[in-house]
Amino acid sequence: MSEQAIYVYAQWQIKEGKLNAVLEIMKEAAQKSSEEKGNLFYKLHQNKSDENTLILFEGYESESALEFHRNSEHYQSLVVKQIIPLLENREVILMNQII
Repeated sequence: MSEQAIYVYAQWQIKEGKLNAVLEIMKEAAQKSSEEKGNLFYKLHQNKSDENTLILFEGYESESALEFHRNSEHYQSLVVKQIIPLLENREVILMNQII
């Protein structure tokens, strides 16, 4: 695994009527994720023209820090089990900074 910083862009399309539920769960998910060793930042953004589209922008010190995040109890219980079922669509892009 690479030990260079890795960035995650995740676009979520929330099912109609489920936005408030997702945002409520995200309060805890964002707090716990931000406290992880190896987390650089964890930011949630909302599309100005479609409130049901959220973008997560996350930074991790390394791929191993990202793997730790994905295997964490809070990620599995909050994101995988509670949020993903409330989504119409989910796209995740992993990036490395080049400049």
